[in-house]
Formats: sequence, C-alpha cells, structure tokens
Amino acid sequence: MTQLWDFSGGIHPPEHKDISTARPIRNAGVPDYLVLPLQQHIGDPAEAIVEVGERVLKGQKIADVKTGMGVPVHAPTSGMIESIADFPVPHPSGMADRCITLKPDGEDQWCQRSPVTDYRSLERDQVLKMIRDAGISGMGGAGFPTNIKLRPPRDRKVSTLILNGAECEPYITADDMTMREKADEVVAGLKIMAWILRPERCVIGIEDNKPEAIAALQKATEGTQTEIAVVPTKYPSGGEKQLIQILTGMEVPSGGIPADIGVMCQNIGTAVAVAQAVSDGTPLISRIVTITGEAVREPGNFETLIGTPIEHLLEQAGVNQNAVSRLVLGGPMMGYTLTTEAVPVIKTTNCVIAATASELPAPPPEQPCIRCGQCAEACPMELLPQQLFWHAKATEFEKAEHLNLFDCIECGACSYVCPSSIPLVQYYRFAKGEIRAQQAEQLKADRARERFEARQARLEREQQEKELRRQERAKAAAEAQAKKKAEAEKAAAEGEAVDERAAKSALVEQALARKKAKTEASQSPAPSAAPAEDKPDIEALEKQLSQAQSKLETMQGMLDDAKAQQADNLEKLERAVAKNHDRVQRAEEALSEAREKLAAGPTESQPTH
Repeated sequence: MTQLWDFSGGIHPPEHKDISTARPIRNAGVPDYLVLPLQQHIGDPAEAIVEVGERVLKGQKIADVKTGMGVPVHAPTSGMIESIADFPVPHPSGMADRCITLKPDGEDQWCQRSPVTDYRSLERDQVLKMIRDAGISGMGGAGFPTNIKLRPPRDRKVSTLILNGAECEPYITADDMTMREKADEVVAGLKIMAWILRPERCVIGIEDNKPEAIAALQKATEGTQTEIAVVPTKYPSGGEKQLIQILTGMEVPSGGIPADIGVMCQNIGTAVAVAQAVSDGTPLISRIVTITGEAVREPGNFETLIGTPIEHLLEQAGVNQNAVSRLVLGGPMMGYTLTTEAVPVIKTTNCVIAATASELPAPPPEQPCIRCGQCAEACPMELLPQQLFWHAKATEFEKAEHLNLFDCIECGACSYVCPSSIPLVQYYRFAKGEIRAQQAEQLKADRARERFEARQARLEREQQEKELRRQERAKAAAEAQAKKKAEAEKAAAEGEAVDERAAKSALVEQALARKKAKTEASQSPAPSAAPAEDKPDIEALEKQLSQAQSKLETMQGMLDDAKAQQADNLEKLERAVAKNHDRVQRAEEALSEAREKLAAGPTESQPTH
C-alpha cells in the first residue's frame, strides 16, 4: 500500500458531485458557430494563419505561436472562417480578446492525420513535437504547454510522475467520468509521458469519493508498475503542491516548481489528449465539460468541441433560464461568475454551474475582520491570510510579496471559512495583478534604460574612434610635412631641386633658355653692320640687372616662407627662382658684352670725325 502524508489546513465543503454523475458522457454536438480564442493557455497568444472566407477542415491548424511559449489552435470541425475579431472570452473581468469565428458546414471533414503505431521507435524530441503540434496544454489548471512541461531542465531529473485524478473541488466531475469511461486512454497517455521522462515511479492519485474511477483504473493498470493511490477527501487535495505532499511527503519550495524536487504532476484530461495525439494523430479539439446545478434538468458531462458557446451546452443540459441566478465557470471555490453565456469553451474549461438563488446565494456584505484566525488554520499553504489581506487592502504590495503572496494557490479556503464574509481571494488576486503590472513597468523601464545606456556607450565609442582616426591623420600629415620640409632643406643646402621631377624640370627650362639665347644671337646683325648710333644702353641694363636681382631676392624669400608653410607651393616657387636666375645670367651676359663693346671703341666701318 502506498504511504500517504497529510498537508496542513484544508476544508470539507459539500461535494454536490452526484448531480452530474448519474448519466454517462454525452456528445454535445456541433453548435451553429464556434468561437476560438487565440490565447487559451499561459504564454504568448497564437497568431491566425487563416483568412476570413477560407474553408478549413477538422483538425486543421488555424493559429500558431511562431515565437515564444505557446501551442497552436485547430479547427474543431470543417467549415468557413467567418471573422477574426474581438469576442468575449472566459475571464473574471469579462474581457474580450482576439478570436476566430468558425461556421460549421455540417460535413465534419477531417484533414490528413499521421497516427503513430509505435512511438517508442521515435526520438523523444519527435514525440514532444507531436504533442506540441497537437496544441496540448494543461487541462486542469492554468494551461501550461505540455511539451514544455515534459522537458524539464537537464539538472532536474524527474523521479516521480503523478497523474492528478483527485478532482477535489465541489460539483466538478469531468475527470471522474473520464477515468470511469476512458481509463485505457488515461493509462496510455501516462505511459507515453513516462516513456519521455523515464521516472522511477508512476502514481495516479484519486480521492476516496470516486470508487468507480478507482476500480476502472485499477483494472486498466493491471500488470503494470503504476500505483493507484487513494487519498482522503479534503479540499484542496487536488492542488498540485498538496497532492505532491500527500503522495511523496515532500514540499515544493517557495517560488519553486515540482521539478525542483524531482516530481511532475499532470492532469487526467491531459493524459487522454496526449494518447489521442500520438496514437491517433488527433489534435486537441474537444474536452469533457461538466454542466451542473439545480437550474438544469439533465446535468452531466459532455464531450464538447473547443469553441462551443456556453449557451449551447446549457441548452443540451435543459437549462431553465428563469431559475438561473448565477452562472459560474469552474467550481464554486475557484471559479468566477460569467456575465454572458456567449463565452466559448476553451482548453481549460472543466465545469459550468447554472445555480439557483438558493443553491449559491449572493455573499453577504463584507464585515470588518475580527482576527479570529480561522483563515490561517484553513490555508493549505501555511500563509498568513489576515496580514496579506491588510497589506493588499492598503496597497502595501511589497510587504504582501514579502509574506509569500505568490505562494497562494487561490483555493478560496480562507474566504470559505471567514465569518466576516471577506472575499480574501479577490484581494490577493488584485494584489498579484498590481505587482505583475509594476514588475512589467519596471522591466520596461529597465530595458529602456539599458537601450539608452547602450546608445550612449555606442556614441561615446564612435566619438573616441573618430577622435583616434583624426589624431592618426594629423600625425600622418605632420610626419609627411616634416619629411617634405627636411627634403626641401636638404635640397636647398645642396642647391638642387627638392625632388627628381623638379630637378629635371629645372634642367629642361635651362636648356630651353640657352637654346633661345643662341637663336636670338644668331638672328641678330653682326656688330660691324651695326649703325654708329646703335649704342648699348648701360643704364637700362644696369636697372634691368638690379630689378632682376631684387626679384630674385623676393622669390628667394618667398621660397623660404613657402618651405616653412606649404610644401605644395615649393615646386612652383623653385621653378620661378630658376627662371629668374636664368634671366639674371642673361642680363649679366648682355651687360658684359655691352661694356666690352664700349671698351673696344669704334670699328673700321664707322666714320671718323
């Protein structure tokens, strides 16, 4: 016999389960239209991959999560896509969200499926991909994607796999009837998950108020090592952390997950969906939903297509609209009141209670806390509900979080036993929502700050790189200038051109000047033929020589300045200096010839007086 432990707190509310277990599971049929929310689980919402007016087949993928954590959405039957718009969805606030509206065509035509006869011949990643592509998420809690849950971190070996069949909340019997009528599929799904995880122990936990389900599972597990653990009926023994503590004696650490202690917990409905996805290739397009309450004539459990409006289910159960006082989605402890019957069934919908005024009367007005301590005694998480209430009401969220507010599973046991009728869980939900909003804003601000700091660092880095390049260019220019200056000074000292090009240019100009002088000399008349009155102008030549020398000195000064200032003008100035140097030389030669003529006296051809 499996050893059992107990958890602190807990309550024993009236069960009311026999209302919906008198009839077998019925088929809810196909409604006039199906509304499929794009977000039916924890994680990122799916994105529609179909368009309005497109015909889809049963089981066809119509929305998918391309990035992030999530699973796809499939068409529950064949039909036409009527709209992709906002529609009321199951939520305590009555909010609307993006939904795909499908109009069934009555043909119920399947798309192509790929069943697997022997999943053990595949790789584990292939089976996990099949589970993900089938759109399976947890069907008993918040709807965590099953493929991600079945892939724990490498450093956290799962030694115990638990199938949660406790179903402790009053009125709800969906898992009970599933275990009774689909025990083989439950065990088949458990075997697939056990093959993926390779745990040392597999156990199915069931409360002792479900004898038919216990007998069915015991028969289905004959010859296997799977344990059937019958646990005492106490709310909330079906909570994940409470059931783990009952079956293993271990407690999940605050802020941690069951994988931290080597345990994993899955839901009965999830196991059936895994078996159908792997063995039949059927995606998650339907689930068992309990329709109960004194306002329906034929309460029971229905095999319901995902997206079916609640009003269609109520009609199948024979609802008396005049008798309905409250419509509760979920159980009376953790569920919430619906504001409209138009909301659809989603993957986590397990129960709808159509209650009369006497069955679920309106709660009395909230009274001041009398500090009786009953809430602390009933809390299965051993928290301090009274202090959490005060901090939540005073919006002292940091203090509430310090008292482990997020360990609260919102079971409602504290509100149930409160003699002052204080809706404690609502205060806790409000505080959690505000804290999450503040954390999101803080995260947004942190990311904005990180982007700003990264931009500032990038701009500073670019500025430094730009300054470094400028310094390198300045250094290179200074070195080039110094090199040219040194070469110019060396050439000036040696009387040569700064470079080979300037030297060649100077030589060419000198040769041209000499040739021109010779040409002019050969073309000029002989001295004997010169008339007596053609005497050389000594003063003009001396003046020309003086001007040439002055210009030469000016050019030499400009050359010296240019050498110190701009190396680019050096070549031009040197050519100009060389040219003026030739002019001075020619002027000197002409002056010398003139003086020689004067010194020689008149020639024989000249007349004498």
